[in-house]
Amino acid sequence: MTENVSIIGLGKLGASMVAGMASRGLNVIGVDINRNAVDAVNAGRAPVQETGLDEMIGQHRERIRATLDTTEAVLQSDISFVIVPTPSDERGAFTLQYASYAFKALGQALKKKDGYHVIVLTSTVLPGATRHGLLPILEKESGKVCGRDFGLCYNPEFIALGSVIRDFLNPDFYLLGQFDERSGDLLESVHNKVSENAAPVKRMTIENAELAKIAVNSYVTMKISFANMLSEFCENIPGGDVDVVSDALGMDKRIGRKYLTGGFGFGGPCFPRDNVALNFMGNSLDVDSRLLAENDDYNRNLAKRYVARLQRDLPKGANVAVLGLAYKAHSHVIEESPGILLCKALSEAGYRVIGHDNLAAPYAETALKMSSLVTDSLEEALKDAQVVLITTNDPDYLALTADQVARDQDSVTIVDFWRTLGHLAEDSRVRYLPMGRCLDDAGAAEKLEPLWTS
Repeated sequence: MTENVSIIGLGKLGASMVAGMASRGLNVIGVDINRNAVDAVNAGRAPVQETGLDEMIGQHRERIRATLDTTEAVLQSDISFVIVPTPSDERGAFTLQYASYAFKALGQALKKKDGYHVIVLTSTVLPGATRHGLLPILEKESGKVCGRDFGLCYNPEFIALGSVIRDFLNPDFYLLGQFDERSGDLLESVHNKVSENAAPVKRMTIENAELAKIAVNSYVTMKISFANMLSEFCENIPGGDVDVVSDALGMDKRIGRKYLTGGFGFGGPCFPRDNVALNFMGNSLDVDSRLLAENDDYNRNLAKRYVARLQRDLPKGANVAVLGLAYKAHSHVIEESPGILLCKALSEAGYRVIGHDNLAAPYAETALKMSSLVTDSLEEALKDAQVVLITTNDPDYLALTADQVARDQDSVTIVDFWRTLGHLAEDSRVRYLPMGRCLDDAGAAEKLEPLWTS
C-alpha cells in the first residue's frame, strides 16, 4: 500500500483530491504550472474556491505540499493522478492538448526514476484517447515500456461543483480502467484507503472505463430531459403535477428518483459537452447516436419553448427578474447555464430583463451585456419587476416573502420552475405559476376529451 501520491493539476477537482487524500492519511504532492496555486497550497490555503476546501487544506497541511516540478513529484511518490482540462474542440470531441503536455513532463520524470510508478488519468476523455493519444507520449519520453516499467490507468471521478470533496470521499463507486492487473491493484489500494463509505471498485479495460464515464453523464442528461418533457405533459392534463408523477416513477427500482425532477434544462461544464462528445464518437464509429443529438437539441431549445409558452400569461414588454444565472444553485459557473439562455430568450421576445445571482453575477454580466442587466442585489432585481422567474433553488429565493416580491404593486407574477414557493400563492398580490403543474384544468379537459369521444 502506497502512502505517497502526487496530483498533477490544482483546479477544483485536483485541489480537492489533494485535500481529501491528505485527510485520509496519505502524503500528497500537488503540481501545477501556476505559481500562485502552488504558493497557496504551500501556505495552507485553497488555490481555488470550493466548499470546505480551504478548511481541509489548512487542517492537513502537514501532509500536503505543492511544486512546479513534475519530476520532483514523481520521484517522491508512487502514483500520479492527472487532472488537467480537456476542453471541447470544434468537432465536439475533447482535445488532449493539456493532457499531452502533462504526459510529456511525466514521461521525462519516469525516465529519471528507477522504481515502478503508476500514472492515472482522471480528466474526462473519449474511448481510445488514453491508450492511443497519451500512452505513446509516456513511452517515447521515458524510453520505458508500459506494463513492465510503469503502470497506466484511467480513473475519472463523478463529482459536482460545490460538493467535490464530499463526492470524492463518498462516491457511489470507483471506475477503474487498467492497462494491466498490477496497475489496477495499486490504484485500488489507494481508493480503499481514501473512501469513507467503502465504495466498490469496478475494474475494466481502459476503453470500457472511458466509455462508461461519458455514458453516465449522457444518460443523466437524458433522464433530466425526460423529466422536463413530463413536466410539459403535466401542464396539459387536468390536475397534472410532475412531482406526483415523478415520485411514482422513482419508486421503480429500474428508474430511481434522482435527476427526475422536472424543472429546467441541464447545463454546466460537463453534462452538455459530454452529451455532444459521445454523439461525436458515435458519428465517428458509425454508431446510430441520434438519441444524443436529439437530447442536446431539446435541451438547447428549452428556454425558447418556455418563453413561447409563457408569453400568453405575461404582460407584453414587462419588466422581468430572472433569479438564478449559474447553471445550478451555490455555484458561480455560468457555462451552458439555462438561466443565461432564458435571459437571452426573454430579451429577444421583447421583455426588459434583469438577472440576479449571489455568486455568478460578475460572470453573467459579461455574458448578458448585450441583452440584460445583471445585479448581485436581490432587492435591486425585484425593485421594478412585474414578473419574477425562479430558475435555481438558491436558499435566498426559497425564503422570499410576498412583501419582497410584490412591494407596492397590486399584482406580480411568479414563475417557479421548481415549484418551491407555493406559500406565496396565498397572497392576493401574487399570481403564482408553478411550471410542471396544470393551471387550467377545464382547458386541459377540453383538449383531452376529443381524443376519446370523437
